Amino acid sequence: MAVLGVCLALAAASAAPVFVPADRFTLAWTHSIEKVRWEEDYTVRAATEPGAPPRLHAVAARVRGSAAGMEPPEGAVLVDGWYVYTPALAHPSELRLTRSAYTADYELCVKGACRPMAHWLPSDGDITLLAACRAPDGQHQQAPGGPAILDR
Repeated sequence: MAVLGVCLALAAASAAPVFVPADRFTLAWTHSIEKVRWEEDYTVRAATEPGAPPRLHAVAARVRGSAAGMEPPEGAVLVDGWYVYTPALAHPSELRLTRSAYTADYELCVKGACRPMAHWLPSDGDITLLAACRAPDGQHQQAPGGPAILDR
């Protein structure tokens, strides 16, 4: 049976993606100027058609307060200091994450443990792609305490 998760890859590199097993996760970051924390919750869903790839499902999002140019979207509800809302794009094919040496890294939270994205994939200072994927049994290697690397 295939293990579902996310694949992280540097957009400008040809290296194999890094597989992180997770059927649900939170992507979090802090705005570089306003210092406002944003979090988005996703699930990874198996394909409904044979041979199709799994897909991301944006479940919920929240922003810790608001600031100039950082207003929560229409329909957001204030709950315990967080503006909570449902993302407009429910099924993104991938997430394009701009990572810079001048700002804090994204955090990827799996099973309640949040770690900087660099824990799984070092930044090249450019775009990191995050997409739903599967790693069939025997098709990935797990380094002790580290990420799995997909075999090609």
